[in-house]
Formats: sequence, C-alpha cells, structure tokens
Amino acid sequence: MLDPRLRTGWLAGAATGAAAVAVRVPRPSAANAVRATGNSVVASDLEVVTVTDTSVILTWTTRARDRRGSWRPEPADTEVRIGPGDSREPVPVRLFDAERTPYHYAEIHGLEPGRAYRFEAYSDGGRAHPARTLVTRRAGTPESTGIFTTLTPPPGRLLRTLALLNDLHYGEDRSGQLVPGLLEGERGEQYPEFMLGAALDELAAPNRRADQLIVAGDLTDTGTLDQTLAVRARLDDWGALGREYFVCRGNHDMPPKGEPDHWGSIFHPHQRLIEYSVGGLRLIALDTTRLAGSGGTLGGTQVERLRELLRGDPDRPTLVFGHHPVTRHAAVSNPGGPGFVLDRANAAALHGIYRSAPGVFLHHSGHTHRNRVTRPDIGVGVEFLEVAAAKEYPGGYTLLRVYEGGYLANFYKTRSEPARRWSTRTRRQYLGLHPDHALGSCADRNHAVRRDFSGLRAAGAS
Repeated sequence: MLDPRLRTGWLAGAATGAAAVAVRVPRPSAANAVRATGNSVVASDLEVVTVTDTSVILTWTTRARDRRGSWRPEPADTEVRIGPGDSREPVPVRLFDAERTPYHYAEIHGLEPGRAYRFEAYSDGGRAHPARTLVTRRAGTPESTGIFTTLTPPPGRLLRTLALLNDLHYGEDRSGQLVPGLLEGERGEQYPEFMLGAALDELAAPNRRADQLIVAGDLTDTGTLDQTLAVRARLDDWGALGREYFVCRGNHDMPPKGEPDHWGSIFHPHQRLIEYSVGGLRLIALDTTRLAGSGGTLGGTQVERLRELLRGDPDRPTLVFGHHPVTRHAAVSNPGGPGFVLDRANAAALHGIYRSAPGVFLHHSGHTHRNRVTRPDIGVGVEFLEVAAAKEYPGGYTLLRVYEGGYLANFYKTRSEPARRWSTRTRRQYLGLHPDHALGSCADRNHAVRRDFSGLRAAGAS
C-alpha cells in the first residue's frame, strides 16, 4: 500500500504519463488486431522480459470478449518463432506448447551470444503485439522492432550466481492502492506469500539456482510480529541467514507506533550496518530507514563504519545494498520525488566513499518497485540498480551471474501459474501506467558489465 503522503506524487506522475501515452503511442491498426480462427482471441501485452547470452523469455496474455462485451482471460496455445536477425527467410518455429493458458511464458534456450534474432509470438495462430505502453512501443525496443540481441558474457569462469530480491510486503492484502474509496488497487488473498514462494522455488531450481540471495528491504507490510516471523520462516526454508541469504530493512519493516521493533529482534537492529563475506566477495547491508516516513537516511555510525571498512580494503569486490535509492537521477525520476529516496547529505557521503573504493561495483536498491539503472552523481565506477517488486507486476527478481571478468544482470518474472495470473492483474495498477513505471527498458533489465573478479573463489570452492 502506498504511503498517503506519496499519493499526490503518484497521481501527478500518472496524469503526466497518461498524457504522454495518449499523445505518443498510436492505437493499434486493424491490421494489427489479432484474430484466431473460430474464436476472437486477442494476444497482447507482449514483453521481451529476459535476454541472456544464450536465452530469451517472452510473455503475453490472451483475451476474448464475454457475452457482455467485456474482455476476459482466454486460454490459447503458445508459439514462438525465432531466426537470425539478418535473414529474410520466414522465421522458423522454435517453441510450440499446446497446453492452453491465458498467461503465456515462453523460454527459449540454445541461442548464440552477441547475436541479433528476429522473433514472432503467436497464440491460436494470431500474432501477439505489445500493449499501448511507451516502455514496449517506443522506437528501438525489441517489441517494436521484432529483433533482440543476446548478451555477450564476460570472459572467464562463472564463479557464482547472486539473486537480488526486494519489496515482498508479507502480510499485504491490497496492491497499488492510491486513494481509498476511489483508486483502490487490486485486492488479493495471500499474494505476497505465493509470489515469494514462486521466486524462492525458482531460485532453488537447476536452471535458475542462486548461490546467495540478497533481499533489499520491505520484507513485511507493516512490521508486525506475525508478518516478520512468517517471512523469516519462509526464507529460512530456502537457506541460512548470513550464509545463503542476506537482508536489510525497508520502511514497511518499521514497527507500528507504540509496538516493539519486531523486525529488529528477528533480523537486525535498527540503523545497523552488517558486513558479510562469500568467496572473497564482500556484501554490505545498510539500514536506510527512518523511525517514521517513507524517505531514507543513514543514522547511527553507518557512514563512518562504511568508510572505515572500505578504506581498509578499497579494492576488494564489494556489493552494497539498502532499501532506498541514492542517486539524484533516482530522486527526480520516481513519482514520489526526492523525498522518497535517500536524503541528499547521506547520498553525497556514499558517493564520496565509493570514489575512494574502486572495489565497490554495485549498489542494489528497492523501494521504487521498478527496474532501473540510474546515473551516479559523480564519476564512480558503481552500478546503481533498482529492482522491481517481487509482490506485484512485473513480479520477479534479478540474477547476477558473476564471472572472472565481470557479470551479467538479468531480470526474471516468476513463472508459476498463480504468479503469472497475479502479475497480469497488477500490471493495470496506477491508472494502467504501472508497466511504464515498473518494467524498465530491456537494457535496465538485461546487461553485461566488465570487471575484474579473478581473485574471487567459485561457489563451492574451499
């Protein structure tokens, strides 16, 4: 649920976005309407979600009108055609699944790194098209061009895979509420539980397996004892705190007024920096939360402690994570404005510390519920990455595959049937503009970065 103080900002952002969509995005022509033989099934919301070095994942939804003329989800088959980007031959079928579903998730492997591919997606013979959103309709996107290019992996061995997750909101029962009684959002039963469960199940599966999981805040909805115990138990089923998974606090994890700090007693005390080490890689968790309010700060001795740690070993590969984004770019590009992110004094202090610590390569944040790489305030070699919420559209996590010569970052939607159904429902949040806010560009979601990690140990090495 959105903090009441931010609803005005969200509404203003939504109105601006609606005007932009209305002006800049053309309505689909009759030629683009998707019709299936014997049934008027429409395939839309096509998104090229994940592009790795050897695979691609596409999602879309099929709908048909009911007797009252309203659109409803309609099951259909799933087909993807993929061919070389420089070929003029008809694109061959690469995947066909006869199992019928309204919520299509197509994952194709065996592609070549660094190569352009043409693609087409179909259901019941009708071609899928992107929704009327800027994020997928603007010029140059894979969805608008029909072409994607696989990533080129960094050199060297794959050392380990880190999963980045945030904004679980365990205990929440309504997603995307702006104004009670007017813009109510989507109500669902236990959706934070099954969205987190879907992500954790995938992160234990062979084709997604993560060695470590980093959770950047808002594990709970309101920080109650029941919510905190429940999310701790679910994470403990996946791994051990401080060894397989690591957490920091978000503003939703602060205790209700007059109650004890349950999150602090079950995870970490308030405003405490925590340092970890895995295979020579340093992980640093920051607590950027205030006692009240949605904005961020760094209290206690966290800034001094971080400066001390990095000064003592400035070249050691280091990943820092905290709930609130820290760049000016993040401050001006999110609908909540500068008051929604880390305060400027502490953001400047972090940038100054990072400038003297070349080993820091990534700062992971949540809070904005979007996929976004933002520009640093000064010249530092740090990627500032925001990851979309696990609990709602697009509903997923980012995998950071660390090689000796750099890393690949890829966002994945969770793929269970309940997760796909809920993500489809919640993509219409915030006056239908949630995709433009949350999905991020293909490059925000999927990119490769060169760094020297040759001194790190591979996962499982002694």
